[in-house]
This record gives sequence, C-alpha cells and structure tokens, in this order.
Amino acid sequence: MKPPCRRRGALLALLVAAWLPATAGARGPGVLWTVEGRTNTVYLLGSVHLLRDDDGGHLPGAAEAAYADAEKVVMEIDLDDPSVADPAALLAEMQRSAMLPAGQTLRDVLGADYGNIAKQVSDAGLDVSMLDPFAPWFVATLLMQIELAERGFRPELGVEHRIAERAAADHKPITGLETPAEQFDVLARLPLPEQKRFLQMTIEESADVDSELERMLDAWRAGDTAALAELLSAGYDEFPELYGPLTEDRNRAWVEAIGGLLDDADDYLVVVGALHLVGRNSVVDLLRSRGFEVTLQ
Repeated sequence: MKPPCRRRGALLALLVAAWLPATAGARGPGVLWTVEGRTNTVYLLGSVHLLRDDDGGHLPGAAEAAYADAEKVVMEIDLDDPSVADPAALLAEMQRSAMLPAGQTLRDVLGADYGNIAKQVSDAGLDVSMLDPFAPWFVATLLMQIELAERGFRPELGVEHRIAERAAADHKPITGLETPAEQFDVLARLPLPEQKRFLQMTIEESADVDSELERMLDAWRAGDTAALAELLSAGYDEFPELYGPLTEDRNRAWVEAIGGLLDDADDYLVVVGALHLVGRNSVVDLLRSRGFEVTLQ
C-alpha cells in the first residue's frame, strides 16, 4: 500500500482548529449549523482556537444572529469558571496531567533522540532541564504555543473569550462540554512512543506551518466545509492515533450532551473547534445519524 502523502505543517494547523484551548475573532461567513428541536434551536458554531489581530475582531453575521437568539451558551470548556479564566491555574492543571510516572524522565522516554530534540527545544527558548519531569505531549504543546505566539496568534482575541465576556454582561449562562483536566487527559493517555512521535512531528513541521495555517483559516473564513474536512482527513492519514482521540472520541461524548439540549425551553449556542463539525464522525455527522435535522447556514 502506498503511504499517505505527508503535508508538512498540517499537524499544528489542524490542532489549532481541534484541540488547543482558546479561540479567536473572525471575518467572513464562518461555519455555523442549526439543529431544530420541537421547541427550541441549537446553533453549532465552528471556531479556530487561535487567531491574530488582523484576522478581525467580530463574529460573522450569522453567528451574531445565533448569539442574539440563544439564551444559553455551551463551549468546549466553561470560560466563565474562575479556575479556567486564571492562566496560572490552567497551566498548573496542565502540568499535573503531564507529569511522568515516578522514576521516569523525558530523557528516558526520548532515548537516543534526546540530544537532537533537546537542542531544538533550547533553540525555542525553553529550559530543557526544567522539562525533564514532563511527558513529551506537554513539551510539544509548549512548542506549538511558542510557534503560534511568534506568528501573532493570541487567545484573548478568541471567539469564545469574546462570547464569554458578552454572555457575562448579558447574563447568559455558560456551561462546558468537558473540563480542562479532561482535555489534557486526551494527550496524556497517548502511549509514550506516540507522544514522542507527536513531539518529533511538532519540531519537524514548525518551519513549514505558515501555508497550512493560512489554508485552514481561509477555509474557515469562507465557510468551506469541504476544505476543512480535507484538512482533517489529512491529519487522520498522518497520525490516526492522535486524531482519533482528539476529534472522534470527543465528538461522540459531546453528541450525548448536545442532543440533550434539544426540546428545552431555551435556545443554545454551542461553540467548538471547527474540525469537530466536519468530516467522518463529526458532531454534525453523529447528530444526523441519530435522526436530527442539522442545517448548514
């Protein structure tokens, strides 16, 4: 069998729209679906988890209308929770999830590749010796955050952050589909050899990420669900052990909660990463398989 064609830079670009916790502003139509219950509407808004100043600071028109109509907001995590809003507390939670078992070190896990990876990590401005107690997924995530920050991506510009601020002012309740600990556990459950591969791919692709990020952002702004689904498919082909837990497994858990919102007295705006709403076993796909009518706006 011919191996899948590798798209350098795809890993970071895809994670921006599927896992990294925090999102950003929008221009253009964006990605929005509606699910009609007998007595209410649930809106599904796809976001990109980090954007830049020049990506715009306003929701697309359809998303603005959905926010105005919804009495309640649901996000991947509850940004109204003080423990989530505190960056130091969130980092501490992440570090707890990333600790290697007693007696194990990052050097042990990386083996013969430690020297080369350590150099790349040091070049990124991180103190390798301080990272020795942590699993490879944690180091990969830190490197991704550095790459994004260098490109001007800022979480405080995010759709969820903006919506959370508005919801607080408008007294609209916010709830989360999962907790930060559950999000971090997705990567913590990966076997250590797969975590090592994740770290290696993050380093290898960092120099080529810009074009893939722009491709993903262009598809999102244009509401091009086919292009987004193609990006997700490329991620599955490249690293199914990572993208299954990051997307499909979480989608299945979320669909239970989203289905339970229908036929309520209130309308809901549900905001999740855009790649959770496209492709195989997406939230949209799974809702339709259960008989719900889901319409792209």
